[in-house]
Formats: sequence, C-alpha cells, structure tokens
Amino acid sequence: MDIRPEGSSTRVPNLARITIAPIFLFIGMIHLLRPGFFAAMMPPSIPAPHAVIIATGLAELAGAIGLFLPRTRSIAGVMLALYAVCVYPVDINHAVHDLSTGTGAGWLYHYPRLFAQPLICWWALVAGKVGFSLHR
Repeated sequence: MDIRPEGSSTRVPNLARITIAPIFLFIGMIHLLRPGFFAAMMPPSIPAPHAVIIATGLAELAGAIGLFLPRTRSIAGVMLALYAVCVYPVDINHAVHDLSTGTGAGWLYHYPRLFAQPLICWWALVAGKVGFSLHR
C-alpha cells in the first residue's frame, strides 16, 4: 500500500510544498528573531536552550528551502518529518505546562496542535515526494 495520496505524481506534492514550506520558513524566522518566545516552551532538561532554539530555526529554514530544490527535496521532506517528531515532546511539555499553570494558551490551541503533528509529518513527506510502501 502506497501512503502517497491519489494523483500525487506532481500536483499533490506541489500543493504540499507551497503550503508547508512557508509555514516552516515563518516559524524558522521566528525562532531566530524571537528565541525568547520558544524558551518558555523548553523543558528544563534541554541543555543550552537558546542554542537549541537557534539550531532548530536554522533547520526549519534549511528544510523549507530544500523542499524547493529538486536535488534536496526528498531529504528535506524526511528531515522536516523527523524534526516534527523530535519536537513533539517539547509541544507536549508546552501543553502540560500551560494547562497545569493556567497560563499561556489553552486547549483550543494545544489540542489541535498536538493532533496535527502526525499530519505535519505526513505532509512534509508528501512535499518531499517521499513515497514508500507499507508492504514488501
């Protein structure tokens, strides 16, 4: 079973690219321009949080740009999907902190954000034209 959507030879990956790349570009820029915004989300166990925030911003920018370059498109899609998996614990920590303290964003932000993460991973793979089968 191929996980790519029907008709994904060019149309769907192009749509994925033009929708997800600007999101990663925007969030990557925010990481670089306003790292303090993301510092509040970081679990205390993350060493050198400022450096991690800058590095993740650069990774988001590189991945978004990579989606538009044919030679790097597939690896960019895979790396953005892996990135979304790796930051998921931070998103969970952010939700738990906000909801347990009554500060920050509420459930109307966190529920959709947490449930959208697997879709973000999948959409990054589609944008990178990464097709693989679940069967041999």
